[in-house]
Amino acid sequence: MDTAGAFDAAVLRHDQRIAALGLSIWVGSEPTFTDRLAQTPEWLHQALGGDKERRAEALLGALSQRFPGGLVLRSVGRQYPGETLPRWSLGLYRRRDGEPLWDGPPDPLLRLCEAAAPPDLDASTHAIASALSSTGLWVGQMPTGEAQERRLLASEGAPPDLADPRLRGPSVHARAIPASGLRDVPAEDGLYLFVLRLQSIGERSVLRLELPTYTRVAAFLSMLEMLGRVSRAAGLRHLILAGYPPPVDGGVEWTTVTPDPAVIEVNTAPSRNAADFLMRSRAVYAAASEQGLAPYRLYYNGMVADSGGGGQITLGGPAPDTSPFLLEPGLLPRLVRFFIAHPALSYLHAHDHVGSSGQSVRADERGTDALDELALGLALLERTRVPSPDLLWHSLAPFLCDAAGNSHRAEINIEKLWNPYLAGRGRQGLVEFRALRMQHTPERATALACLLRAIVAMLWQRPVSPPLVDWGRELHDRFALPFYLQQDLLAVLTALEEAGLGLDEPIRQVLLADEFRHWAEVALPGCRLEVRRALEFWPLLGDAASPEQGGGSRLVDASCARVELRLRPGNGGGPDWEHWQISYAPASGTTTEPRPVGVGSDMGRPGEGQDRVAHIVLPMRPERDAQGALKVYGLRYRSFVPAWGLHPALGAQVPVRLVLSHPDLPQCHEVTLHEWRPDGEAYAGLPADLAEAAARRRERITLRNLSPDCVTTMASNGLAGLGPYFLDLRRLIG
Repeated sequence: MDTAGAFDAAVLRHDQRIAALGLSIWVGSEPTFTDRLAQTPEWLHQALGGDKERRAEALLGALSQRFPGGLVLRSVGRQYPGETLPRWSLGLYRRRDGEPLWDGPPDPLLRLCEAAAPPDLDASTHAIASALSSTGLWVGQMPTGEAQERRLLASEGAPPDLADPRLRGPSVHARAIPASGLRDVPAEDGLYLFVLRLQSIGERSVLRLELPTYTRVAAFLSMLEMLGRVSRAAGLRHLILAGYPPPVDGGVEWTTVTPDPAVIEVNTAPSRNAADFLMRSRAVYAAASEQGLAPYRLYYNGMVADSGGGGQITLGGPAPDTSPFLLEPGLLPRLVRFFIAHPALSYLHAHDHVGSSGQSVRADERGTDALDELALGLALLERTRVPSPDLLWHSLAPFLCDAAGNSHRAEINIEKLWNPYLAGRGRQGLVEFRALRMQHTPERATALACLLRAIVAMLWQRPVSPPLVDWGRELHDRFALPFYLQQDLLAVLTALEEAGLGLDEPIRQVLLADEFRHWAEVALPGCRLEVRRALEFWPLLGDAASPEQGGGSRLVDASCARVELRLRPGNGGGPDWEHWQISYAPASGTTTEPRPVGVGSDMGRPGEGQDRVAHIVLPMRPERDAQGALKVYGLRYRSFVPAWGLHPALGAQVPVRLVLSHPDLPQCHEVTLHEWRPDGEAYAGLPADLAEAAARRRERITLRNLSPDCVTTMASNGLAGLGPYFLDLRRLIG
């Protein structure tokens, strides 16, 4: 069986294990894609502008070909603080059984037919009015005063007051969403407003029909059938349907394509199982790729990041009352405890901005007081025999948020679980997991979906709550290093195995892969040094920087970096690897040219005329993993001086020089970690692909030999900045 076939088979077995428990755990996602080669604002930091909407239309068109029989709806998007109007939102509305839902004229983004005479606005208005009247509704045409617009009002009861000011406002697309949320107040009172106008698409005029809100799927589908029939009879070549988002239940699905800063976001229709999620994810990734959009970014120096929009995953049920988190109220408290006990779930697959001021704040990153109160809140909640959805949400919402109380920046986001303050969207029984970067492949995204579903299923079966762990400083010290995150994930996988919900090897391999954090390897006699990018917890800048922070963005200091060093036995002969010593070498006046790692086969000649500098021996930690014994330690340093940031008196501490020495060898070896090209020259452009990015990372580590008499070690006990898991070079002052 090939690799893809083995992975697919593992996903199917995962679904079978969940189904055997009688559980229904639906999964949705919000993959985000960017133009990684573009340097324009809409692909770097802005939500709107440029060609983003055109490419989103093309992406949705590609999705509609993969999921035929659907209807394109241009609904009202989200509106964020500082924005005057809601964003655009393109959606695909389909039946889950695959039966065609719409047989009317296509939206022009799907198929632009040959030029034709402009639609007759009055004739189309009359035809739709007649069709609405035939359903038993009262229908009247309202005066608008605009030559290119007509308004029809349909009422379930007596003829309404046509002078009602609620019926005369601007298009829902052209007015701000109130703080109370998007609502169609006339429709709530049984008044359905249809707005028709002509819209120019290139040199063509197309009829655009804005729909009111429908709360029942059956009524909405009936209205769509009527519109399709009427528009075909009117000879329309195209029809744009817009307005309020459509109703959704277990029989229909709704996928949207929307703008976000630097990315296009696809809010996928939820999947009933992981196999369906994999199928949908592959379709979305392929459609994005066809439009030149990528799920990742490559930096000039070869570093790899996600698209910039994250890759959150949401779990729930086909309906709020079938959500596992509401069917078993003890599940969510146990989940909170389990995530706190396992930082790998928060950091190993996360985006770059993690920590207490990040985009996915852990419940224990808000300080000791908050953790103490959470412990009490969990105990009180677990003491209640059958807590109501209201009590469940109100008990946990104050803790599942960031320090400013923003629940959307919580690692476990429950703002759509049973939230009475989020109008129309808050009571869906959903839990969103935000500590996830945008995964580079649909298989990576699916592996995480399997992991989360298996954890929920395991905790569903366990009535006993895990202990609430207080990690203290270890949370940001120990678990900044990928090695300890991988070991913690292995502990999670072992727990799943013991519960009968283990993930098969193809899924485990994907979850444990860390090639994009891998920097380079250095082979020395009897040992091998592996260098990886570790996590850093960038701090939020305070009031002094507030004039710099406009709109919804927040200013952080991203100038600090961390690397992980792993020392292992070599593959060939040589001296005892455990006697190798690694020390940090402060900058000296050496002038010998370095040599990139992997270039040539010899080690070069020892440098001459080198300054004697006191080196700080790193207390490498002895550990074991699947490959055997190794030693692990980290370094933290300032990689650049920001225009506005913390510690303005502290300069950049790059490149970072390490010296490796062995008592049985006549010479030492200097390994230098560069943030940029070692020669200081500019890169010709962004890396063409992941392979070139990896090559640039390797080239940033150079190796040369040193004379043994140039190394003078210094005692490290009590040294400022030297901790059990890493050396903070920023504190080596004075």
